[in-house]
Amino acid sequence: MQFSAISKLGRMAKGAKYSVGVAAASAAVAAGALAAAPTASAATPSRGNLSGWINQSLSVMHAHGIPGSYYGIYRNVMRESSGNPSAINRWDSNAATGTPSKGLLQVVDPTFNAYHVAGTSWNIYDPVANITAACNYAAKHYGSIDNVNAAY
Repeated sequence: MQFSAISKLGRMAKGAKYSVGVAAASAAVAAGALAAAPTASAATPSRGNLSGWINQSLSVMHAHGIPGSYYGIYRNVMRESSGNPSAINRWDSNAATGTPSKGLLQVVDPTFNAYHVAGTSWNIYDPVANITAACNYAAKHYGSIDNVNAAY
């Protein structure tokens, strides 16, 4: 299964935003700020709450023994979807075969279904379910989402 990055053109257009986001995240990690990210609530966070979604996913991941860190997830989300939980890739090889990559971590339906984690939604666009399934996939194939540094 492959995860797809946003289009090259899209990456170039968002390059400045991406660079600033990664630089800010890196600086925050170095300063210890991301370690103190807010705790996730029991309810699904409102649209646009990337920090909340990541923290909820980390809580589910911890309960299921799935490794990963806030920064590893954040870095991959920003590369794959720029934080848009409704992102869908309609141009790559997955899309050409009828299974476009979807959501924050650009998961295709068969991978989402195979790596879905109990306690999360079965909706691939649900941010917590998407992150958690993608991290489960990454753990099985790469050891952790933290080891993923490119589209996979």
